[in-house]
Amino acid sequence: MSNLFSVFDPTSSIMSTSMNWVSTFSGIIILPMMFWLVPSRMTIMWNKVTSTLHKEFKTLIGTNGINGSTFIFISVFTLILFNNFMGLFPYIFTSTSHLVVTLTMTLPLSLKFMIYGWINHTQLMLAHLVPQGTPPVVMPFMECIETISNLFRRSALAVPLATDMIAGHLLMTLLSNTGPSITYSIMMLLLVTRLPLLVLESALAIIQSYVFAVLSTLYSSEVN
Repeated sequence: MSNLFSVFDPTSSIMSTSMNWVSTFSGIIILPMMFWLVPSRMTIMWNKVTSTLHKEFKTLIGTNGINGSTFIFISVFTLILFNNFMGLFPYIFTSTSHLVVTLTMTLPLSLKFMIYGWINHTQLMLAHLVPQGTPPVVMPFMECIETISNLFRRSALAVPLATDMIAGHLLMTLLSNTGPSITYSIMMLLLVTRLPLLVLESALAIIQSYVFAVLSTLYSSEVN
């Protein structure tokens, strides 16, 4: 089992420097280059995607949301989508399969939303955390319990993202490890089986990034 999960361990290094996390930041170098070129099909397609996400996130946030806040969630969607797709290539470390990365994105967003709500909409937050008919003596305890539960509920977005990336990559690893010990006819069947799995993993990379961004937008709309 240790060899099976070793693909998720950040162990590769050059001169005692870990190189696994380089794939996470390589988009900073690759993606901005297309904005300096003549508008191509890639840029036109990406502009349509971002404009569609902006309209949808703007609808979810509502009219009370701060102008420009949708670009935060578009950036989160782009970051997760890029790292999910980078993990589909061979010998590239999947950073979104680790809770270190996913929790780093969810915890600041959750804390930011809650602090913003407590500062700007204190009465609304108090009314939202206390159920109707709660005795006044129990209200302070309910506030603490509901605040902690909301923080954990919003931070739980990191768990499905990491587990889904791990599950798909483990299945692909298990199928790949059987290659040297099977015949050519079964290997052809294995390759045909892996193609739909690769398509499914590509779709899952898009769905997970979209779900993460949409749920983060919905959580932010609760404090507006």
